Amino acid sequence: MTELPRRAVARTARLAALPLGYAGRTAIGFGKRIGGAPAEAVMTELQQRTAEQLFRTLGELKGGAMKMGQAMSIFEAALPEELAAPYRDQLTRLQDSAPPMPTITVREILTRELGADYQQRLVSLDPVPAAAASIGQVHRARWRDEDGVERDVAVKVQYPGAGQALRNDLRQLSRVARGLGPVFPGIDVKALVAELKERVTEELDYRLEAEAQTAFAAEYAGDPEIVVPGVVAGTEQVLVTDWLESTSSLAQVIRDGTPAERDHYGQMFVRFLFGSPARTGMLHADPHPGNFRVVPGINGGPGRLGVLDYGAVARLPERGLPRSLGSLIRIACIDDYDALVTAFRDEGFIRERIKIDADQLRAYLGPFVEPAKVSEFTFTREWMRGQFKRLNDPKGDAYPVMLRLNMPPSYLLIHRTWVGGIGVLSQLGATVPFREILTESLPGFAS
Repeated sequence: MTELPRRAVARTARLAALPLGYAGRTAIGFGKRIGGAPAEAVMTELQQRTAEQLFRTLGELKGGAMKMGQAMSIFEAALPEELAAPYRDQLTRLQDSAPPMPTITVREILTRELGADYQQRLVSLDPVPAAAASIGQVHRARWRDEDGVERDVAVKVQYPGAGQALRNDLRQLSRVARGLGPVFPGIDVKALVAELKERVTEELDYRLEAEAQTAFAAEYAGDPEIVVPGVVAGTEQVLVTDWLESTSSLAQVIRDGTPAERDHYGQMFVRFLFGSPARTGMLHADPHPGNFRVVPGINGGPGRLGVLDYGAVARLPERGLPRSLGSLIRIACIDDYDALVTAFRDEGFIRERIKIDADQLRAYLGPFVEPAKVSEFTFTREWMRGQFKRLNDPKGDAYPVMLRLNMPPSYLLIHRTWVGGIGVLSQLGATVPFREILTESLPGFAS
Protein backbone atom coordinates (compact mmCIF):
# COMPACT_ATOMS: atom_id res chain seq x y z
CA MET A 1 0.00 0.00 0.00
CA THR A 2 1.30 3.45 -0.92
CA GLU A 3 1.25 5.61 2.18
CA LEU A 4 1.61 9.24 3.11
CA PRO A 5 5.41 9.87 3.36
CA ARG A 6 5.96 9.41 7.09
CA ARG A 7 9.41 8.01 7.83
CA ALA A 8 10.48 10.23 10.69
CA VAL A 9 14.07 10.76 9.57
CA ALA A 10 13.18 11.60 5.97
CA ARG A 11 10.29 13.95 6.83
CA THR A 12 12.29 15.64 9.59
CA ALA A 13 15.19 16.27 7.24
CA ARG A 14 12.96 17.87 4.61
CA LEU A 15 11.20 20.11 7.10
CA ALA A 16 14.46 21.11 8.76
CA ALA A 17 15.82 22.09 5.35
CA LEU A 18 13.20 24.83 4.88
CA PRO A 19 14.94 27.53 6.96
CA LEU A 20 18.36 26.23 5.90
CA GLY A 21 17.36 26.51 2.26
CA TYR A 22 16.22 30.08 2.82
CA ALA A 23 19.49 30.92 4.55
CA GLY A 24 21.51 29.32 1.75
CA ARG A 25 19.68 31.21 -0.97
CA THR A 26 20.13 34.42 1.00
CA ALA A 27 23.89 33.85 0.97
CA ILE A 28 23.85 33.17 -2.77
CA GLY A 29 21.77 36.30 -3.31
CA PHE A 30 24.26 38.33 -1.31
CA GLY A 31 27.04 36.99 -3.51
CA LYS A 32 25.17 37.97 -6.66
CA ARG A 33 24.59 41.44 -5.24
CA ILE A 34 28.31 41.81 -4.53
CA GLY A 35 28.89 40.72 -8.12
CA GLY A 36 26.81 43.59 -9.41
CA ALA A 37 23.31 42.12 -9.87
CA PRO A 38 20.49 44.62 -9.15
CA ALA A 39 19.05 44.26 -5.64
CA GLU A 40 15.48 43.99 -6.95
CA ALA A 41 16.37 41.15 -9.32
CA VAL A 42 18.25 39.28 -6.61
CA MET A 43 15.39 39.57 -4.10
CA THR A 44 12.74 38.54 -6.63
CA GLU A 45 14.70 35.44 -7.62
CA LEU A 46 15.39 34.60 -3.97
CA GLN A 47 11.75 34.95 -2.95
CA GLN A 48 10.41 32.99 -5.92
CA ARG A 49 12.80 30.09 -5.32
CA THR A 50 11.97 30.07 -1.62
CA ALA A 51 8.23 30.03 -2.39
CA GLU A 52 8.67 27.16 -4.83
CA GLN A 53 10.60 25.09 -2.26
CA LEU A 54 8.08 25.94 0.45
CA PHE A 55 5.08 24.81 -1.60
CA ARG A 56 6.81 21.72 -2.97
CA THR A 57 7.89 20.53 0.49
CA LEU A 58 4.72 21.38 2.42
CA GLY A 59 2.41 20.19 -0.37
CA GLU A 60 4.16 16.88 -1.08
CA LEU A 61 4.54 15.94 2.58
CA LYS A 62 0.88 16.78 3.27
CA GLY A 63 0.12 16.07 6.95
CA GLY A 64 1.08 18.80 9.40
CA ALA A 65 3.41 20.37 6.85
CA MET A 66 0.64 21.14 4.38
CA LYS A 67 -1.76 22.09 7.17
CA MET A 68 0.69 24.73 8.38
CA GLY A 69 1.11 25.97 4.82
CA GLN A 70 -2.64 26.34 4.40
CA ALA A 71 -2.90 28.17 7.73
CA MET A 72 -0.08 30.55 6.77
CA SER A 73 -1.64 31.24 3.38
CA ILE A 74 -4.56 32.96 5.14
CA PHE A 75 -2.14 35.64 6.37
CA GLU A 76 -0.67 36.35 2.93
CA ALA A 77 -2.49 39.70 2.89
CA ALA A 78 -0.39 40.85 5.85
CA LEU A 79 2.96 40.42 4.10
CA PRO A 80 4.65 43.48 2.58
CA GLU A 81 3.98 43.60 -1.16
CA GLU A 82 7.63 43.08 -2.08
CA LEU A 83 7.46 39.76 -0.21
CA ALA A 84 3.84 38.87 -0.93
CA ALA A 85 4.00 39.08 -4.72
CA PRO A 86 6.43 36.18 -5.27
CA TYR A 87 4.77 34.04 -2.59
CA ARG A 88 1.14 34.69 -3.50
CA ASP A 89 0.66 32.09 -6.22
CA GLN A 90 2.52 29.40 -4.29
CA LEU A 91 0.69 30.07 -1.03
CA THR A 92 -2.77 30.20 -2.53
CA ARG A 93 -2.14 26.92 -4.35
CA LEU A 94 -1.93 25.33 -0.91
CA GLN A 95 -5.52 26.38 -0.28
CA ASP A 96 -6.90 24.10 -2.99
CA SER A 97 -4.53 21.34 -4.00
CA ALA A 98 -1.97 18.67 -3.21
CA PRO A 99 -0.56 15.61 -5.03
CA PRO A 100 -3.12 12.73 -4.87
CA MET A 101 -2.71 9.19 -3.51
CA PRO A 102 -3.23 6.18 -5.83
CA THR A 103 -6.73 4.85 -6.52
CA ILE A 104 -5.81 1.37 -5.28
CA THR A 105 -4.96 2.85 -1.89
CA VAL A 106 -8.31 4.67 -1.78
CA ARG A 107 -10.20 1.43 -2.48
CA GLU A 108 -8.26 -0.47 0.19
CA ILE A 109 -9.21 2.17 2.75
CA LEU A 110 -12.87 2.13 1.68
CA THR A 111 -12.94 -1.67 2.06
CA ARG A 112 -11.44 -1.48 5.53
CA GLU A 113 -13.66 1.37 6.74
CA LEU A 114 -17.00 0.71 4.99
CA GLY A 115 -16.80 -3.07 4.62
CA ALA A 116 -16.04 -5.48 1.78
CA ASP A 117 -19.52 -4.88 0.32
CA TYR A 118 -19.14 -1.08 0.22
CA GLN A 119 -19.68 -1.03 -3.58
CA GLN A 120 -23.31 -2.02 -3.04
CA ARG A 121 -23.79 1.50 -1.63
CA LEU A 122 -20.91 3.34 -3.27
CA VAL A 123 -21.84 2.25 -6.76
CA SER A 124 -19.26 4.36 -8.61
CA LEU A 125 -16.16 6.35 -7.68
CA ASP A 126 -14.27 8.87 -9.80
CA PRO A 127 -10.62 7.73 -9.58
CA VAL A 128 -9.36 11.29 -10.00
CA PRO A 129 -9.70 13.22 -6.72
CA ALA A 130 -11.81 16.36 -6.88
CA ALA A 131 -9.75 17.94 -4.10
CA ALA A 132 -6.80 17.07 -1.88
CA ALA A 133 -6.12 18.52 1.53
CA SER A 134 -3.68 18.13 4.40
CA ILE A 135 -4.81 14.76 5.82
CA GLY A 136 -7.22 13.45 3.20
CA GLN A 137 -8.50 13.72 -0.36
CA VAL A 138 -12.01 13.93 -1.80
CA HIS A 139 -13.54 11.91 -4.64
CA ARG A 140 -16.84 12.39 -6.41
CA ALA A 141 -19.00 9.24 -6.30
CA ARG A 142 -22.54 7.87 -6.55
CA TRP A 143 -24.28 6.58 -3.42
CA ARG A 144 -27.30 4.25 -3.41
CA ASP A 145 -29.64 4.65 -0.44
CA GLU A 146 -31.45 1.72 1.18
CA ASP A 147 -34.54 2.50 -0.89
CA GLY A 148 -32.48 2.30 -4.11
CA VAL A 149 -32.32 6.04 -4.80
CA GLU A 150 -28.93 7.21 -6.06
CA ARG A 151 -27.29 10.57 -5.53
CA ASP A 152 -23.93 12.28 -6.04
CA VAL A 153 -21.71 12.32 -2.97
CA ALA A 154 -18.27 13.48 -1.89
CA VAL A 155 -16.08 10.79 -0.31
CA LYS A 156 -13.25 12.06 1.87
CA VAL A 157 -10.58 9.46 2.53
CA GLN A 158 -7.80 9.96 5.06
CA TYR A 159 -4.24 9.31 3.92
CA PRO A 160 -2.66 6.16 5.39
CA GLY A 161 -0.32 7.12 8.22
CA ALA A 162 -1.79 10.62 8.41
CA GLY A 163 -1.98 10.61 12.21
CA GLN A 164 1.64 9.68 12.78
CA ALA A 165 2.86 12.00 10.01
CA LEU A 166 0.77 14.89 11.31
CA ARG A 167 2.11 14.60 14.84
CA ASN A 168 5.72 14.14 13.67
CA ASP A 169 5.48 17.11 11.31
CA LEU A 170 4.10 19.43 13.96
CA ARG A 171 6.78 18.42 16.44
CA GLN A 172 9.48 19.14 13.89
CA LEU A 173 7.84 22.36 12.72
CA SER A 174 7.84 23.53 16.33
CA ARG A 175 11.62 23.14 16.32
CA VAL A 176 12.21 24.98 13.04
CA ALA A 177 9.46 27.60 13.41
CA ARG A 178 11.89 30.30 14.52
CA GLY A 179 13.98 29.75 11.39
CA LEU A 180 10.91 30.29 9.19
CA GLY A 181 10.37 33.74 10.71
CA PRO A 182 12.23 35.61 7.94
CA VAL A 183 10.06 33.90 5.32
CA PHE A 184 6.87 35.18 7.00
CA PRO A 185 7.75 38.42 8.80
CA GLY A 186 5.12 39.53 11.30
CA ILE A 187 3.50 36.09 11.64
CA ASP A 188 4.08 34.12 14.83
CA VAL A 189 4.75 30.76 13.17
CA LYS A 190 5.56 29.07 16.48
CA ALA A 191 2.20 30.03 18.01
CA LEU A 192 0.42 28.89 14.84
CA VAL A 193 2.05 25.47 15.02
CA ALA A 194 1.18 25.20 18.73
CA GLU A 195 -2.49 25.83 17.91
CA LEU A 196 -2.44 23.17 15.18
CA LYS A 197 -0.97 20.67 17.64
CA GLU A 198 -3.86 21.33 20.03
CA ARG A 199 -6.43 20.38 17.36
CA VAL A 200 -4.71 17.32 15.88
CA THR A 201 -6.70 14.58 17.64
CA GLU A 202 -10.08 16.04 16.72
CA GLU A 203 -9.19 16.55 13.07
CA LEU A 204 -7.99 12.98 12.64
CA ASP A 205 -11.36 11.50 13.70
CA TYR A 206 -13.84 11.98 10.86
CA ARG A 207 -16.65 10.83 13.17
CA LEU A 208 -16.29 14.09 15.09
CA GLU A 209 -16.30 16.01 11.82
CA ALA A 210 -19.46 14.20 10.74
CA GLU A 211 -21.11 15.16 14.03
CA ALA A 212 -20.24 18.83 13.59
CA GLN A 213 -21.19 18.97 9.91
CA THR A 214 -24.53 17.31 10.65
CA ALA A 215 -25.34 20.08 13.13
CA PHE A 216 -24.35 22.84 10.69
CA ALA A 217 -26.29 21.21 7.84
CA ALA A 218 -29.44 20.97 9.96
CA GLU A 219 -29.21 24.61 11.02
CA TYR A 220 -28.56 25.93 7.49
CA ALA A 221 -31.05 23.70 5.64
CA GLY A 222 -32.95 25.93 3.22
CA ASP A 223 -30.84 29.00 4.00
CA PRO A 224 -30.87 31.48 1.08
CA GLU A 225 -27.17 32.33 1.44
CA ILE A 226 -25.25 29.45 3.04
CA VAL A 227 -25.13 25.83 1.85
CA VAL A 228 -23.78 23.02 4.04
CA PRO A 229 -23.76 19.50 2.52
CA GLY A 230 -25.51 16.84 4.59
CA VAL A 231 -23.65 13.83 6.01
CA VAL A 232 -24.42 10.45 4.46
CA ALA A 233 -22.01 8.17 6.34
CA GLY A 234 -18.89 8.46 8.43
CA THR A 235 -16.18 6.37 10.05
CA GLU A 236 -12.92 7.35 11.71
CA GLN A 237 -11.11 7.69 8.36
CA VAL A 238 -13.87 8.01 5.72
CA LEU A 239 -16.55 10.68 5.46
CA VAL A 240 -19.35 10.59 2.87
CA THR A 241 -21.40 13.76 2.34
CA ASP A 242 -23.77 15.14 -0.25
CA TRP A 243 -21.94 16.49 -3.27
CA LEU A 244 -21.80 20.28 -3.40
CA GLU A 245 -22.15 21.55 -6.95
CA SER A 246 -20.05 24.69 -7.18
CA THR A 247 -18.49 26.80 -9.91
CA SER A 248 -15.35 27.96 -8.08
CA SER A 249 -13.87 28.63 -4.66
CA LEU A 250 -13.41 31.79 -2.67
CA ALA A 251 -9.71 31.52 -3.59
CA GLN A 252 -10.69 32.04 -7.23
CA VAL A 253 -12.86 35.03 -6.31
CA ILE A 254 -9.79 36.47 -4.59
CA ARG A 255 -7.77 35.97 -7.78
CA ASP A 256 -10.30 36.93 -10.45
CA GLY A 257 -13.52 38.24 -8.89
CA THR A 258 -15.18 41.53 -9.80
CA PRO A 259 -15.63 44.16 -7.07
CA ALA A 260 -19.32 43.23 -6.84
CA GLU A 261 -18.48 39.53 -6.43
CA ARG A 262 -15.85 40.29 -3.80
CA ASP A 263 -18.35 42.33 -1.77
CA HIS A 264 -21.15 39.79 -2.22
CA TYR A 265 -19.20 36.71 -1.15
CA GLY A 266 -17.22 38.66 1.44
CA GLN A 267 -20.44 39.65 3.18
CA MET A 268 -21.74 36.07 3.22
CA PHE A 269 -18.36 34.83 4.45
CA VAL A 270 -18.31 37.19 7.41
CA ARG A 271 -21.99 36.56 8.22
CA PHE A 272 -21.29 32.83 8.38
CA LEU A 273 -18.05 33.15 10.33
CA PHE A 274 -19.49 35.47 12.97
CA GLY A 275 -23.13 34.37 12.85
CA SER A 276 -22.89 30.58 12.90
CA PRO A 277 -21.72 30.29 16.56
CA ALA A 278 -25.05 31.66 17.81
CA ARG A 279 -26.94 29.30 15.49
CA THR A 280 -24.95 26.11 16.03
CA GLY A 281 -23.00 26.57 19.25
CA MET A 282 -19.82 25.99 17.24
CA LEU A 283 -17.24 28.12 15.43
CA HIS A 284 -15.95 26.92 12.06
CA ALA A 285 -12.24 27.35 12.81
CA ASP A 286 -10.63 26.72 9.41
CA PRO A 287 -11.43 29.81 7.34
CA HIS A 288 -8.98 29.32 4.48
CA PRO A 289 -10.63 30.17 1.12
CA GLY A 290 -10.50 26.64 -0.30
CA ASN A 291 -13.18 25.62 2.21
CA PHE A 292 -15.67 28.14 0.82
CA ARG A 293 -17.32 27.47 -2.53
CA VAL A 294 -19.32 29.60 -4.94
CA VAL A 295 -22.72 27.91 -5.38
CA PRO A 296 -25.44 28.90 -7.89
CA GLY A 297 -28.33 30.85 -6.42
CA ILE A 298 -31.88 29.60 -6.01
CA ASN A 299 -34.03 30.07 -9.15
CA GLY A 300 -31.38 32.22 -10.79
CA GLY A 301 -30.92 34.43 -7.73
CA PRO A 302 -27.63 35.70 -6.28
CA GLY A 303 -24.88 33.15 -5.79
CA ARG A 304 -24.65 31.38 -2.45
CA LEU A 305 -21.66 30.34 -0.35
CA GLY A 306 -21.02 26.66 0.25
CA VAL A 307 -19.01 25.78 3.35
CA LEU A 308 -16.89 22.63 3.61
CA ASP A 309 -14.51 20.94 6.08
CA TYR A 310 -15.74 20.77 9.66
CA GLY A 311 -12.70 18.98 11.07
CA ALA A 312 -11.61 22.07 12.96
CA VAL A 313 -14.46 23.52 14.99
CA ALA A 314 -14.58 25.15 18.41
CA ARG A 315 -17.42 23.83 20.54
CA LEU A 316 -18.45 26.88 22.53
CA PRO A 317 -19.59 26.35 26.13
CA GLU A 318 -21.91 29.37 26.04
CA ARG A 319 -23.47 28.08 22.78
CA GLY A 320 -22.18 31.14 21.02
CA LEU A 321 -19.25 33.51 21.16
CA PRO A 322 -18.51 34.80 24.68
CA ARG A 323 -20.70 37.74 25.64
CA SER A 324 -17.63 39.33 27.20
CA LEU A 325 -15.99 39.49 23.76
CA GLY A 326 -18.83 41.60 22.37
CA SER A 327 -18.71 43.85 25.43
CA LEU A 328 -14.97 44.43 25.06
CA ILE A 329 -15.33 45.43 21.39
CA ARG A 330 -18.30 47.70 22.21
CA ILE A 331 -16.32 49.51 24.94
CA ALA A 332 -13.41 50.00 22.54
CA CYS A 333 -15.76 51.40 19.88
CA ILE A 334 -17.03 54.10 22.25
CA ASP A 335 -13.40 54.92 23.13
CA ASP A 336 -13.76 54.28 26.87
CA TYR A 337 -10.29 52.82 27.35
CA ASP A 338 -10.23 53.39 31.11
CA ALA A 339 -13.17 50.99 31.37
CA LEU A 340 -11.53 48.71 28.83
CA VAL A 341 -8.34 48.38 30.88
CA THR A 342 -10.48 47.22 33.84
CA ALA A 343 -12.46 44.82 31.65
CA PHE A 344 -9.26 43.42 30.10
CA ARG A 345 -7.86 42.80 33.55
CA ASP A 346 -11.09 41.10 34.69
CA GLU A 347 -11.05 38.79 31.65
CA GLY A 348 -7.39 37.85 32.10
CA PHE A 349 -5.95 39.78 29.15
CA ILE A 350 -3.84 41.81 31.59
CA ARG A 351 -2.16 39.75 34.29
CA GLU A 352 -1.58 40.83 37.86
CA ARG A 353 1.35 43.21 38.35
CA ILE A 354 1.34 44.08 34.61
CA LYS A 355 0.76 47.79 34.06
CA ILE A 356 -0.98 49.02 30.91
CA ASP A 357 -2.76 52.36 30.91
CA ALA A 358 -5.66 53.57 28.77
CA ASP A 359 -3.53 55.48 26.25
CA GLN A 360 -1.26 52.49 25.69
CA LEU A 361 -4.20 50.16 25.15
CA ARG A 362 -5.79 52.68 22.76
CA ALA A 363 -2.57 52.82 20.72
CA TYR A 364 -2.57 49.04 20.43
CA LEU A 365 -6.26 48.28 19.96
CA GLY A 366 -7.71 51.40 18.36
CA PRO A 367 -6.92 50.61 14.70
CA PHE A 368 -8.19 47.05 15.13
CA VAL A 369 -11.73 48.19 15.94
CA GLU A 370 -12.00 50.58 12.97
CA PRO A 371 -14.21 48.13 10.99
CA ALA A 372 -16.72 47.96 13.87
CA LYS A 373 -17.06 51.74 14.23
CA VAL A 374 -18.44 52.56 10.78
CA SER A 375 -21.49 51.41 8.83
CA GLU A 376 -19.35 49.87 6.08
CA PHE A 377 -15.67 49.01 5.99
CA THR A 378 -13.44 48.04 3.09
CA PHE A 379 -10.86 45.44 4.09
CA THR A 380 -7.70 45.73 2.02
CA ARG A 381 -4.25 44.22 1.87
CA GLU A 382 -2.86 47.69 2.64
CA TRP A 383 -4.93 47.94 5.83
CA MET A 384 -3.92 44.43 6.95
CA ARG A 385 -0.25 45.10 6.24
CA GLY A 386 -0.48 48.33 8.19
CA GLN A 387 -1.75 46.43 11.25
CA PHE A 388 1.06 43.87 11.11
CA LYS A 389 3.69 46.52 10.51
CA ARG A 390 2.41 48.58 13.41
CA LEU A 391 2.39 45.62 15.80
CA ASN A 392 5.88 44.49 14.83
CA ASP A 393 7.60 47.88 15.00
CA PRO A 394 9.79 47.81 18.16
CA LYS A 395 9.84 51.60 18.14
CA GLY A 396 6.07 51.97 17.91
CA ASP A 397 3.50 52.47 20.68
CA ALA A 398 1.68 49.19 20.03
CA TYR A 399 4.67 46.82 20.21
CA PRO A 400 5.33 46.95 23.99
CA VAL A 401 1.61 46.57 24.74
CA MET A 402 1.39 43.48 22.53
CA LEU A 403 4.25 41.89 24.47
CA ARG A 404 2.56 42.51 27.83
CA LEU A 405 -0.96 41.36 26.95
CA ASN A 406 -2.02 37.81 27.73
CA MET A 407 -4.39 35.65 25.65
CA PRO A 408 -6.69 33.56 27.91
CA PRO A 409 -6.92 29.95 26.71
CA SER A 410 -10.66 30.21 26.02
CA TYR A 411 -10.00 32.95 23.46
CA LEU A 412 -7.05 31.37 21.61
CA LEU A 413 -8.93 29.54 18.84
CA ILE A 414 -11.51 32.32 18.51
CA HIS A 415 -8.72 34.88 18.12
CA ARG A 416 -6.84 32.82 15.53
CA THR A 417 -10.02 32.20 13.54
CA TRP A 418 -11.04 35.86 13.59
CA VAL A 419 -7.61 37.04 12.51
CA GLY A 420 -7.65 34.44 9.74
CA GLY A 421 -11.12 35.56 8.66
CA ILE A 422 -10.02 39.19 8.56
CA GLY A 423 -7.04 38.06 6.48
CA VAL A 424 -9.39 36.46 3.94
CA LEU A 425 -11.57 39.59 3.79
CA SER A 426 -8.42 41.64 3.19
CA GLN A 427 -7.39 39.35 0.33
CA LEU A 428 -10.86 39.79 -1.13
CA GLY A 429 -10.75 43.56 -0.73
CA ALA A 430 -14.41 43.29 0.30
CA THR A 431 -16.62 46.12 1.53
CA VAL A 432 -18.97 44.75 4.19
CA PRO A 433 -21.43 46.13 6.80
CA PHE A 434 -19.21 44.81 9.58
CA ARG A 435 -20.80 46.76 12.42
CA GLU A 436 -24.29 45.60 11.42
CA ILE A 437 -23.14 41.98 11.32
CA LEU A 438 -21.56 42.24 14.77
CA THR A 439 -24.72 43.83 16.12
CA GLU A 440 -26.79 40.92 14.79
CA SER A 441 -24.38 38.13 15.69
CA LEU A 442 -22.12 38.97 18.60
CA PRO A 443 -23.62 38.80 22.10
CA GLY A 444 -22.79 41.83 24.21
CA PHE A 445 -21.88 44.10 21.29
CA ALA A 446 -25.20 45.90 20.92
CA SER A 447 -25.65 46.53 24.67
